[in-house]
Amino acid sequence: MAVYTPVTEAQLAPLLDYLNLGSALELNAIKGGIENTNYFLTIPEGEYVLTLFERLTFEQLPFYLNLMKHLAYKGIKVPLPLTSSRDEIVFQINDKPAAIVSKLEGQSELSPNTKHCELVGSMLAQMHLAGKDFLFEQPNLRGLRWWNETTPLVLPHINERQQEFLKSELAFQNHIATLSAYAALPVGPVHADLFRDNVMFKDSELTGFFDFYFAGIDHWVYDLAICLNDWCIDHDSGQWHKELFHAFFDAYQKIRPLENCERKMLNPMLRAAAFRFWLSRLWDFHLPREASLLQPHDPTHFERVLLERATSPVAL
Repeated sequence: MAVYTPVTEAQLAPLLDYLNLGSALELNAIKGGIENTNYFLTIPEGEYVLTLFERLTFEQLPFYLNLMKHLAYKGIKVPLPLTSSRDEIVFQINDKPAAIVSKLEGQSELSPNTKHCELVGSMLAQMHLAGKDFLFEQPNLRGLRWWNETTPLVLPHINERQQEFLKSELAFQNHIATLSAYAALPVGPVHADLFRDNVMFKDSELTGFFDFYFAGIDHWVYDLAICLNDWCIDHDSGQWHKELFHAFFDAYQKIRPLENCERKMLNPMLRAAAFRFWLSRLWDFHLPREASLLQPHDPTHFERVLLERATSPVAL
């Protein structure tokens, strides 16, 4: 959510006119995040989020936006993309693909308690089940193929110990992907980035999940692992906060109990989830793009988490 492509109200006006939305009352850049250009947009009928996509293409974007639309119609609390009278869902501003989605109420909870974890775990499971009949197909673009392509790019920028750790974990994940238990894992649409700052609460009630632009078709247990690695740990050490872990995990299982193959693969998927974000943060940190307000995340956090997952497996 850095600002790579500045947008003025005058540049936005033709799109608002085309969508019969009136004039922009406010247009304010969002400072968090690193992938896309985002603005809070206020128009006469309410508050929205305007996103200009810096890496995703016009051809890729219908998957993400139609997934949000599908989930919203299924009762999952997510932003609803605006569409034109011609049912267009992707638009163009300053030569970039763009979308406007409804703004969720509330704020993120960066110090969650067990109730927060129960609410997110429950809705994550509901989201997975709601996506079972989603017809669009698109792989997780930050999956194993991307890991294999990106690891050589970051290796020159880290020390020898980190290089060996990164390469050994990549080899482990490539091995896991050959196993029959891995092939048996249930798949469907996943959020793939459901961190604490991508969930909103108001008065201790969950108001929605947002930022679906890393979503794809992948293993549901991998999506669960991503959440557990963020919502249920001590951030200074990467170690589990056991009460939060059980609150999240048990709430998820009440809605969608894990299959035997998923329980068997949970620890490798926890490692995969930590590896993915260590690698992407190394990439963003050492090979950044120019952007106003850019604030890359510290890669060492997920290095610690990955070390914890590799040396202290969860016992179910």
